[in-house]
Amino acid sequence: MLSLEDIQGFVYELGIAEAGRVYIGKLDNKKEKSIGIYNRRATGPPIMALGGYDCTSYAIRRISFLVHWNRDKAEAEEAAWKLYQKLLTQSGLSIRETFISCLVLQVPEPQDVGTDDDGVYEYVIWADFIYQKDKQGKDV
Repeated sequence: MLSLEDIQGFVYELGIAEAGRVYIGKLDNKKEKSIGIYNRRATGPPIMALGGYDCTSYAIRRISFLVHWNRDKAEAEEAAWKLYQKLLTQSGLSIRETFISCLVLQVPEPQDVGTDDDGVYEYVIWADFIYQKDKQGKDV
């Protein structure tokens, strides 16, 4: 399984947010210059190959990134684009011991969602991590 914690480590290594500023789940105290990582709601049936679960070679982890930056619109936009570009240009990616076959961005650009109650600019990026499963059909 590709966990949120695995993706958190990957995003931290991209070097956009400082240590302690990449979150999974709720953003604690909404620190500026932070990136939140959340599960994205999916619809439809699970991924299933003909032959059933044991014949299915991949799975998808649908993620939403929240770039919660600062009160400077230009800096916030720059940080969001930096994350977007780094995600867009990934290839041959492994997170821990999981091989990511493809990282598919589900938005054409970072989505401006305005500001929070404190005037901090935020952007959202949706991505699908398509990853390989082992020969027994279990998540690697």
